[in-house]
Amino acid sequence: MSEAGLTILVVARDEEARIETTVTQLRRLFPGAQVLVVDDGSHDATAHVAATAGARVLRYPRRGKGQALTLAEREAPPGPLLLCDADLRGDLRPLLESDADVAVAAFARRRGGGFGLAKGTARRLIALACDFEAREPLSGQRALSERARTECFPLAAGFGVETRMTVDALRARLEVEEVELELEHRPTKRDASGFLHRGRQLRDILLAFGPQGTNHRGLRLPLAGWIVGAASPSVAPVALLGLADDLWSGDERGFRAHLRSGRTTGVLKLVGISAYALLRTRSLSGALLVALAANALNQLDTRPGRALKAFGAASLLLRRTPGGALAAAVLLAPYDLREMAMLGDSGSNALGAVLGFSSVEWFSRRQRWSATAALAGLTVLGERRSLGALIEGTPLVRELDALGRQPA
Repeated sequence: MSEAGLTILVVARDEEARIETTVTQLRRLFPGAQVLVVDDGSHDATAHVAATAGARVLRYPRRGKGQALTLAEREAPPGPLLLCDADLRGDLRPLLESDADVAVAAFARRRGGGFGLAKGTARRLIALACDFEAREPLSGQRALSERARTECFPLAAGFGVETRMTVDALRARLEVEEVELELEHRPTKRDASGFLHRGRQLRDILLAFGPQGTNHRGLRLPLAGWIVGAASPSVAPVALLGLADDLWSGDERGFRAHLRSGRTTGVLKLVGISAYALLRTRSLSGALLVALAANALNQLDTRPGRALKAFGAASLLLRRTPGGALAAAVLLAPYDLREMAMLGDSGSNALGAVLGFSSVEWFSRRQRWSATAALAGLTVLGERRSLGALIEGTPLVRELDALGRQPA
């Protein structure tokens, strides 16, 4: 792998005590490379120290390691990449001597760590997915060729980034090689902080092998909306139909595009949700209300937290929303707002269906048809104009919509 045009990406959070040494070492070992430090929401002087040491620094709100690397990669010039942890000590030059598309550093000596649950899980998942035995599935020290860069980005979210990167590279028929090196980094201990860190690692690794989606910013995030279906079984079929659309949908957007295309997952979802609602409510007005409510929340789910806020506001008005769905919405809200996960069609359709079924139980026949007419009008408006643009163009609504969301 050539060092020409090399960019080194270093994700750091609250590393002011160690980042200067790391940057200085990397600039000495790779004098022709650009060192790009990505500050992932530090509360200390990490960014200032890194810049003083000679690195180019990008500052982002805290989202997670995978998200920070994905955003930083877009700022890097074309060429190979070297990924490095902020607390690393040692020489990574042998990684660039490898002919593999992805060269992964394997630590020659183990220091600290837990009981191996997260690492063992990562190994088994890689072996199941690609029949590849990884010695260091969680190593953050990796050299990527230009081809590997194209195939692997955007990266999986959080600490699932390395494990899923290995799988993505192997599935793209790229060569992955582990290179044993004499390296050191700050070890995690077998204390509360260490176990919490490894718990987050395990969570992110498992989510990285579940359904994935890409949000408005181009970040690759776990689709967590299925939790709504699990928490509220009455809308589980709706969540499944939404998940099918998440995973296998094409470029069609809106009713007209789906109907023109014919056999799409969007048409399947439209027919399936309506049929299920008709079966449940035994009423045409009820079926229409549920289907349109499911679509309305889906139309709003174009920015983090937007659909969840609409669900919360409607739940307050109805006062009859099932507890399981409310609990799921509260659980998902911080992850959705911080762009650590996303609802997807699975979650937004399911939450909309929850509101629809609650309305059918609570409303009179006349109120049902009035609500149906209002939702139909919203659907038509969304087909003709962007609801997101309307929200962002209305001052008070815009401020409420942005509340709690990560800045750009």
